[in-house]
Amino acid sequence: MFLKHTSTGKLMQVVEPQDLMNPMHEQVAMRLHYGEEAQDPETVDKQELQFPSGEALPRAWTDPHYRDEEVEAVHHDRST
Repeated sequence: MFLKHTSTGKLMQVVEPQDLMNPMHEQVAMRLHYGEEAQDPETVDKQELQFPSGEALPRAWTDPHYRDEEVEAVHHDRST
């Protein structure tokens, strides 16, 4: 999977997709997609990545608390 680094606009290849999708990981190993040689992996903050189309990463991949409000509402409904 390739993502765009927001500050440079360059495409980078995700080394471990499961790290990208895990909201507990704030950083992910990426390889710069540049030239014919495979570049060494580097760690990049997820906040600096987006899809090549310019769309942001899903909140479920970046925010470990993305469902807190939903869970609290269910617990609140059960207690009333």
